[in-house]
Amino acid sequence: MSDFEKKWSAVLTQPSVLKAYKNYVAAWEKKIGSFLEFDPNRSLGKDIPEGPLRGIPFAVKDNIAVKNYKLTCGSKMLEHLVSPYTATAVKNLQNAGAVVVGKTNLDEFGMGSSTDNSALGKTNNPWDLERVAGGSSGGSAAAVAAGLVPFALGSDTGGSIRQPASFCGVYGLKPTYGVVSRYGLTAYASSLEVIGVLARNTEMTKKVFEAMKGKDPLDHTSLDYSPSGKEVKTIGVLKNTHGALSPEVSVSYEKTMKRLENAGYGLVEIDLPTLDYVVPAYYTIATAEASANLARYNGIRYGHAPLFAENPTELMKKARHEGFGDEVKLRILLGTYVLRSGFQDQYYVRAQKIRTAIRQDVERWYEKVDVLMMPVFPTPAFHHGNTDLDTFQQKQADLYTSTANLVGHPALSVPSTLENGLPVGVQFMAPPFEEDRLFQVSALLEKEFQAPEAPGYLTVWS
Repeated sequence: MSDFEKKWSAVLTQPSVLKAYKNYVAAWEKKIGSFLEFDPNRSLGKDIPEGPLRGIPFAVKDNIAVKNYKLTCGSKMLEHLVSPYTATAVKNLQNAGAVVVGKTNLDEFGMGSSTDNSALGKTNNPWDLERVAGGSSGGSAAAVAAGLVPFALGSDTGGSIRQPASFCGVYGLKPTYGVVSRYGLTAYASSLEVIGVLARNTEMTKKVFEAMKGKDPLDHTSLDYSPSGKEVKTIGVLKNTHGALSPEVSVSYEKTMKRLENAGYGLVEIDLPTLDYVVPAYYTIATAEASANLARYNGIRYGHAPLFAENPTELMKKARHEGFGDEVKLRILLGTYVLRSGFQDQYYVRAQKIRTAIRQDVERWYEKVDVLMMPVFPTPAFHHGNTDLDTFQQKQADLYTSTANLVGHPALSVPSTLENGLPVGVQFMAPPFEEDRLFQVSALLEKEFQAPEAPGYLTVWS
């Protein structure tokens, strides 16, 4: 166990350390609001299994089930729901010795790029409290960046781990679709979303992934992990970025390319013509699946129930009107529209065909290079309140991250530089089951540029 891991494993075993740790978290939480629920005492006195992560605390995005913790999804619809079971990915980590200490804030049902869409709290970026932490896993990213936990789980539907990781200066892994069980993840867009990890360094990211992965009989989409073990020698670099990058991101991108060249990697310039179609295809598929998955929230079996309704139809209308936020309502309406009779072929089926074309476009490059490199997001963390990017522009900016979700391949956001006092990350994508290729590149880059510590981050609590 490294010194970094020993520091964290002492939190729940040494009373004096636990007290200092809780004070440290409380001070940060007043500023950033990363947690919706935080209670390290809940695990005290319980037997902690032996394993590679023994005694290490971690946080879980609040759309992933943990028994006896709330499962709000950042929504008034589920504000008071307590989970009766634990997600397989979380259970696997607990079996490896890791300990859940809280649930983190998120955009409602994972729909957003800022965590400003949460109905239950506001999350600020530890680097600049006037800016967003990213989304939808912004609470998890902020908690890791501020040193409140060494790693946290998030979900990634179109970049919801990698984008906040870039904004907060931490590592963010979206695994191959099916390699980590989705059992216990509240469904938003079932064919796109995965459970992944945000962490302080490459080694921790890899350890958490290794502990989580594996086929699960409770998830029929889960797969056995079968990597090739190939060493990375060539990297395909997206030069035509199909959209304007901010000066900060452009500079950071160029610096990473130079580091890779200096490390001896062969860089090959690539182009993905289908990248222009990623966002419309992604949002067509995602909203269609969201409209189907969120139909279950009707105020009858569980969830928000109005105080008064004249009949079941009125009850359902009121429950959904009062329980869902504007962004969720918008995506449900869009999804219902593209699935309506006479429109499926025009929108949803066509989007699935484009998805296939995008996958073929990406896979042709894996015949020439080992991994692909592209930006994470066109800008660093933006200000709260849509003053920098409106909600439509935020969606348009998902083109780099959504690609990996449409094709189901693993992708990793790696801290690249600090620009004007804000972290910027770069993204690497690999063929299915080749997460180790991502870790190879990330570990090498980490030697050149370690994940920065946000102002006020303490190596040792006091």
